[in-house]
Amino acid sequence: MENLNQEQKKYLYQLLNDREQDLRDDIKREVSLQDDYVQLASEVPDPGDLSFANLSIDIGNAAVGRDLHELRAIELARKKLDSGTYGECINCGYDIPFERLQAIPFAERCAPCQENFERTHQDGMKGSTM
Repeated sequence: MENLNQEQKKYLYQLLNDREQDLRDDIKREVSLQDDYVQLASEVPDPGDLSFANLSIDIGNAAVGRDLHELRAIELARKKLDSGTYGECINCGYDIPFERLQAIPFAERCAPCQENFERTHQDGMKGSTM
């Protein structure tokens, strides 16, 4: 983390906070939409409407799951900022460039290690935080 100065750390911390708020808003909106779809499915006995409602709920659940995964990654990144280990690649131990952290402030790997991870874990990258 030696490549980050205090101003950069503060900026990245704010990026993490902003992204967290966006994700929480998205989750609230998605849960509200799911309630609407459940109501639609229970009111209209039409099989097409029921099918649409079920599909919408499944897609919404996937989106919420993705958002929750990212929220956990953000929390981990904040803990690393506090402990002084933020910005270190979990694979090679080298510093993750500031530019990459600006794009993905919760990145756990430098770009080369992330590319290698994606090549070797082509099962949907479950558990990866980029």
